[in-house]
Amino acid sequence: MTAPIGAPTPEAGPRHVALIMDGNGRWAQARGLPRAMGHREGVQALKRTVQGAAALGIECLTVFGFSTENWRRPAEEVSDLMGLVRSYVASDLNRLEREGVRVRVLGRRDGLPADISAIIDRAERTTARNDRFLLQVAFNYGGRADIVDAVQAHVDRVLAGQATGPIDEHSLGAGLSTAGGPPVDVIVRTSGERRLSNFLLWEAAYAELVYQDVLWPDYGPEALADAVSQYRSRDRRFGAVTVDPVLAAS
Repeated sequence: MTAPIGAPTPEAGPRHVALIMDGNGRWAQARGLPRAMGHREGVQALKRTVQGAAALGIECLTVFGFSTENWRRPAEEVSDLMGLVRSYVASDLNRLEREGVRVRVLGRRDGLPADISAIIDRAERTTARNDRFLLQVAFNYGGRADIVDAVQAHVDRVLAGQATGPIDEHSLGAGLSTAGGPPVDVIVRTSGERRLSNFLLWEAAYAELVYQDVLWPDYGPEALADAVSQYRSRDRRFGAVTVDPVLAAS
């Protein structure tokens, strides 16, 4: 796929964009519609955004689909969200597979309905060999829970004699859901809210944060391009100090 004029090159980054897809309920409420309609339109926004991401030089997109805290929502809304997973995979899995998109689902599988677990397994299995683009869906995911699970996995390996020594950043990072993927360059949240909401807490350590006022159902390639532009305007120092080469040589 040829990048549009003015699009960032892969070298310019970001390689990995993470999205908190917020605002479905408010979008529906503003139109006098049930919240379920906002979630359905949000799925369409996700399709547009995934299709436009590669043209912007992005290699990996991680989206927050369903958090460990979302179980507290009304049962009807939770049921509807599960239904959207079923319909999204049914309608788009073949296309994602054809277009070289690898699907990876982050988060806990325990507690999910059996058919949802089977759908997740099928999506990951069907696209496992794809390497053109990585789509990670955080589902039944929480940043704190993911860190706890990584620590517990390390403790279990030590107790089983499969690992030795104290835990460190490398061993903990290797146990996270995101292990093996590219580092997160930028986390984007839509709808004007300005918080992480327990999303990618470990991975956010040096990620740029971009907050956009657009509600998620209205999102698409243009809004994503704006987020990328904001990212590219940042001076990423990773704790160091940027030195002007002209001043350094004087």
